[in-house]
Amino acid sequence: MMRRVVRALAIVFLGAATRLVAEDERVIAGEGAATSWLAIVDAGKYGESWDAAAAAFRAAVTRAQWEAALDQTPRPLGKVLSRKLRSATFMTEVPKAPPGEYVVVEFDTSFENRPCSVERVTPMKENDGTWKVSGYYLVR
Repeated sequence: MMRRVVRALAIVFLGAATRLVAEDERVIAGEGAATSWLAIVDAGKYGESWDAAAAAFRAAVTRAQWEAALDQTPRPLGKVLSRKLRSATFMTEVPKAPPGEYVVVEFDTSFENRPCSVERVTPMKENDGTWKVSGYYLVR
């Protein structure tokens, strides 16, 4: 009897551990996609950042609209002085987006003209298995 209980607990534990490892892998992939994409934005390559974004992102805003929006936001903030990971959370639902796999990544960012900012970057897993940014918000 005790062996059955131990075996059942081991199966439950292994199942939970497998889910956690898979979730960790997704979070790591999402963080990497966010960081790589932000490097493109930081370099002032706004059109290229649109090209590198998720299909849902590109469907929601044109390349010209995206470039104009970034001209009005990050450029006046000045150069990025520092960026530190605040949090990264795996989700299957985010507001105003279809169900899927997302990682909501937040960074504490210091810009030349705004030293205390929070950036929220949301990569999503595309149909081909790649992670691409589907949303960017300057929270504060």
